[in-house]
Amino acid sequence: MSKKVPQIRFNGYSDAWEERKLTDVTSSYSGLTYSPTDVQDKGTFVLRSSNVKNDQLVDADNVYVNPDIVNSNNVKVGDVIVVVRNGSRSLIGKHAIIIKEMPNTVIGAFMSAFRGQNGDYINALLSTNNFQKEVHKSLGATINQITGKDFSMMNFLTPKLEEQSKIGSFFKQLDDTIALHQRKLAMLKELKQGYLQKMFPKNGAKVPELRFAGFADDWEERKLGDVVGEIQSGNRLPKDSLTNGDVPYVVAQTKNDGVFTKIARGTLDYNGKPMKLFPGNSISFSIDNPEAMFYRNAEFYTSNIMRVIHEDHLTHEQYVFILENMKRFIRGYDWSRKFSGPVVSNLEYLQPSEEEQQKIGSFFKQLDDTIALHQRKLDLLKEQKKGFLQNMFV
Repeated sequence: MSKKVPQIRFNGYSDAWEERKLTDVTSSYSGLTYSPTDVQDKGTFVLRSSNVKNDQLVDADNVYVNPDIVNSNNVKVGDVIVVVRNGSRSLIGKHAIIIKEMPNTVIGAFMSAFRGQNGDYINALLSTNNFQKEVHKSLGATINQITGKDFSMMNFLTPKLEEQSKIGSFFKQLDDTIALHQRKLAMLKELKQGYLQKMFPKNGAKVPELRFAGFADDWEERKLGDVVGEIQSGNRLPKDSLTNGDVPYVVAQTKNDGVFTKIARGTLDYNGKPMKLFPGNSISFSIDNPEAMFYRNAEFYTSNIMRVIHEDHLTHEQYVFILENMKRFIRGYDWSRKFSGPVVSNLEYLQPSEEEQQKIGSFFKQLDDTIALHQRKLDLLKEQKKGFLQNMFV
């Protein structure tokens, strides 16, 4: 197959794609430079890099400036805004398309915008690995900015306008579906937070605001160590021991529920001894990363900066209850101190009867399962988008 056509293509198109400069198929404009004294409670809205997330526009710490100092273009529907400068190099090149009218809105100084005959196509093009390669080429070793000159040197293989329109519409529908699932997921997470606030006692209270029927007794104060027993440590693992296998290796990260990779059974630790194989129905947590705290339903290995809670007599629902109490506790924790086993053992919390724990645990398990289902759907859609971007562009 010719290198000038994509692997996947709409019916009726067979012409080779032509090499075009990005600036030949779009016009561009730069962002507004302003000073802190120009910022006010209302006025002209400034879109900044913090407003770009997951290829979409989001609310952030929104900034408004005095309209009198604005001398740049207002954004229009179909414009694609791009982060061109940022302290975090990974954010440079992130972009989003303007999908609705936004009166009195401009982009900030560290942004650029592109306006073409088909904004949806341009938006999809800037999501490809081809664009990311051009971005990294422009940044070099120390430069943290893409300039107008950099953009003018970027070349891409491009189809004719009619095919651009087909491709743009396809990715717009896919992006709309992804955005819908992201909104559903955000609503479910917000719903969970609301239930957590109402189904656990507030500070100073002995009972929660919202409760299952048939329960009226005060919750009793307990120490977590009295409930879960010994809190165990993981193993220090040399990097050359990361051999492929079927056992999850859990580290202090939030991505993929903390699973870094899967390693072989019988893997030896830093001292040449077999690593501890922790059973399912456990909680793993990091001593220095509050977000790396997960329930484990299958056996796993973990690192020496991780801790594990496991007691054979505790049910899944009780673990869910314990986990939510730990999450509530760490929101006010001083993370200059390690979240060590002794600290967790001495964690004091209120606990209802075992029957009520089971009810609460079951409720949140169902909610967590629903959240996980939507997360999997969202992840699958994003992976599908990556595949289409790879195969529908040259």
